[in-house]
Amino acid sequence: MKATNFLIPLLLLLLFTACDDGFEELNANPNEPELVPPSTLFPLAVREAVDRIHGHRTRNERLNLDGGMLWMQYFARNQYVNEGDTYNPAATLRNETWDGFYTESLVNLQTVINLTAAPDGRYYNPNYAAAATVMREYVFSILTDTWGAIPYSAALAGSTEGNLAPVYDSQEAVYAGMLANLKAASEQLDPSGRPIDKDILFNSDIVLWKKFANSLRLRLANRMADRAPGESRAVFAEILGDPARYPIITSNYDAAFFRPTARQNDENNNSWHEVMVFDSREDWSISTTLINAMADAEGNATDPRLEVYAKPAQAGDRAGKYAGAPNGLPEGDAVAYFTTASRPGEYFTAETQAVPLITYAEINFILAEAAMDGEYTAGPGAVEYLEAGVRASFEQYGLTMPDNYVAGRGISRETLMTEKWKALFPQGIEAWTEYRRTGFPVLPDPDPRAVMENEGKVPTRLRYPESEYSLNNANVAAGVAMNGGPDTKLTPLWWAE
Repeated sequence: MKATNFLIPLLLLLLFTACDDGFEELNANPNEPELVPPSTLFPLAVREAVDRIHGHRTRNERLNLDGGMLWMQYFARNQYVNEGDTYNPAATLRNETWDGFYTESLVNLQTVINLTAAPDGRYYNPNYAAAATVMREYVFSILTDTWGAIPYSAALAGSTEGNLAPVYDSQEAVYAGMLANLKAASEQLDPSGRPIDKDILFNSDIVLWKKFANSLRLRLANRMADRAPGESRAVFAEILGDPARYPIITSNYDAAFFRPTARQNDENNNSWHEVMVFDSREDWSISTTLINAMADAEGNATDPRLEVYAKPAQAGDRAGKYAGAPNGLPEGDAVAYFTTASRPGEYFTAETQAVPLITYAEINFILAEAAMDGEYTAGPGAVEYLEAGVRASFEQYGLTMPDNYVAGRGISRETLMTEKWKALFPQGIEAWTEYRRTGFPVLPDPDPRAVMENEGKVPTRLRYPESEYSLNNANVAAGVAMNGGPDTKLTPLWWAE
């Protein structure tokens, strides 16, 4: 990580300038600056993390919009196709995403933990420390699922000890660490304890924090089931065997969403609104792949969710109906779809539209897969969980699942993961991870005009940023070795089946 990227935020965060009329200002000791309180750092860290994951306003720094949503063919570019749609993400995507996660979110979250975990500190609050730990591990999960081996156990020593060249941990070790830390945080969270000031994620609802922590544990355990089946089964058995101690998301009401506020009030904005409405960027159309999965040959929605996911095309043969744009077209061909292909639905670009982190639908799909693979056998069967997941996805948008949607189809890994892919919209990053892990959904062959790079394959990971090679060369080289292949976009990650 860049030394300057750690030092500048630390100077800004640790120095506190306060002034009153006269006395306090004159008697302030500039050699003993006060720490910025957790109530300032925590919402900043949460907001920046969600922004980095979901959207971000800066071009070629949008992990979801310039990466996952394109690679999983929810979206296709109608201009600037070289910004992710050809499987060759720009260097700024990996560089700024890496630095942003570490310096804008993780350092701040660790500082909150340090401030609130010390019993003799002025900000002591075990609930605050536990919530910040849950959020820290969530950010780490995105990092390791994007790169593989990452600085983890020593990553945040630089926030207090000056370690600017941390060692890397293997993805297997990171997963073990995340699961242990999430469990400890869940057990520490106490609904009868002190509230969490300026909690912009769950408004200091401690039970929702516990559900987020344990639901995230299930997500991680599910992903590593093929590589560490014993450990995965143990997590499922512990959580599902003691729901009072380890509650999880059990409805759309208690799912984990970041809820933006009106733009004029503060900076907790929906990044898709910022990019697509306020900045008037219209670079994304709905992909032909998604349209073909959810509409008939005439462009009529066969899946009611498509009417939420997309807007009808403005012009062309399917004006007023749903039409897609092929992925990876040359610039001259892509622009022809500017008005003739559907655009992202207004539901997702609304100013205060909630941003999903873990949904109730996803939890049901996780349980369906666990039941199908024998990781969890005490509850309903895989088909029942599949149906519950699809129903939850429809109900998330105020829709009713058609009576015959699941009936009679049975279940297979392809069926389950294809339905999960549909339900994960607009979480392209999560769908990307599930695709790299399982190979589903099966994506169609590219359009004959497409100019796909990366050997025509969906990236399996991002390359490490150049700053790591210049400032942390020995450790990044060790990280590359831990991944078991070269530092390219084709090396599979540890959990790949």
